[in-house]
Amino acid sequence: MTAQPSPVSRTHQPNPEAGAAVKAADRAHVFHSWSAQDLIDPLAVAGAEGSYFWDYDGNRYLDFTSGLVFTNIGYQHPEVVAAIQEQAATLATFAPAFAVEARSEAARLIAERTPGDLDKIFFTNGGADAVEHAVRMARLHTGRPKVLSAYRSYHGGSQQAVNITGDPRRWASDTASAGVVHFWAPFLYRSRFYAETEEQECARALEHLETTIAFEGPGTVAAVILESIPGTAGIMVPPPGYLAGVRELCDKYGIVFILDEVMAGFGRTGEWFAADHFGVVPDLMTFAKGVNSGYVPLGGVAISGKIAQTFGKRPYPGGLTYSGHPLACAAAVATINVMAEEGIVDNARRLGAEVVEPGLRALAERHPSVGDVRGTGMFWAVELVKNRETREPLVPYNATGEANAPMAAFAAAAKAHGLWPFVNMNRTHVVPPLTITEAELKEGFQALDAALSVADEYTA
Repeated sequence: MTAQPSPVSRTHQPNPEAGAAVKAADRAHVFHSWSAQDLIDPLAVAGAEGSYFWDYDGNRYLDFTSGLVFTNIGYQHPEVVAAIQEQAATLATFAPAFAVEARSEAARLIAERTPGDLDKIFFTNGGADAVEHAVRMARLHTGRPKVLSAYRSYHGGSQQAVNITGDPRRWASDTASAGVVHFWAPFLYRSRFYAETEEQECARALEHLETTIAFEGPGTVAAVILESIPGTAGIMVPPPGYLAGVRELCDKYGIVFILDEVMAGFGRTGEWFAADHFGVVPDLMTFAKGVNSGYVPLGGVAISGKIAQTFGKRPYPGGLTYSGHPLACAAAVATINVMAEEGIVDNARRLGAEVVEPGLRALAERHPSVGDVRGTGMFWAVELVKNRETREPLVPYNATGEANAPMAAFAAAAKAHGLWPFVNMNRTHVVPPLTITEAELKEGFQALDAALSVADEYTA
């Protein structure tokens, strides 16, 4: 008999009147992203600390989403909060054309950790504009127009970044005029190449990419962009040799290789960057989210020597008013130092291998709704299916409304047991703060156990 977790716990002093006021103001004035405005019911959040947040009714939730996979050091880390306060008192803001201590130090600490010679840092306000600028740099560096990106990917919500994206969020904005060509990256569980092994999947995916380059015209392709480990699209760890093979193809055809580490970077996968797992150095690498755990908006592009040299005597035609904002950079400095001092990357690697993977595989054995478990560090996906043999997803691709009822029921059950889940299509992702403890993970798995029992009811 599976032990059932307790219902959502109550903590802190409830203040439902204040919560109602927050909710009313939100519904009256806030326009939410990726949402039908009249159909959403956002939770009013009263506070957060570590791996938990709570509402105004006093209900506390264990956050298995890390916000939007960005609170790598958890909520309200005192050293980062103090660093922001100190920077605000010293120099709250300054234009990006000047040398500012927080900006310089953040760039130095990031460059120390990026692979290879990615030693120049261009700061942005987030991941989407980091992708925008990486693509602009690649096009200017090569003089070529096209960008190749993968289906089952997400690169941001701005115009160029959303066109590069390979999931349904692109559809409404895609006019086929952004110079983007999509291809299939490897994913053995749902192989597009009829592969039976990881080796076959890798070889056939690389052949497909080279054929795509050949048919598009190598001299027209500026960049290939990939998430080192795709995030929102399903946490699909590439097979050994794939990223190295892409690197070789880019070198062969004079194409810029861009790795998007916005979600996977800064310890999420159990290494400082996911590229470190594969021994691959791209020409450009984008980052955001975990660089300062989202405490103040910050992103950027790490730039190789050869691309930086392109703009040595030639001005780079791009910038942002808040590039390298002092408050954001101070938060990054504090975050990176805290991660190093507290062994947070090591914690993600160790607990991922010793607790998360065996815990999720044990759940998979008990629940027929679990078709696949995959990931590394604190970056895991649990794919839910109607039938393990056919691998039919629990809900159709991009399902909404009644068609999405099984996943909605799963999510509601998780929340009822005190867990806030990351749900996308037919998957739940286990992406908690990297500072989470073993006890907290086991608490979350108990709630997942209960929620998966609900998902099991929809299997055939």
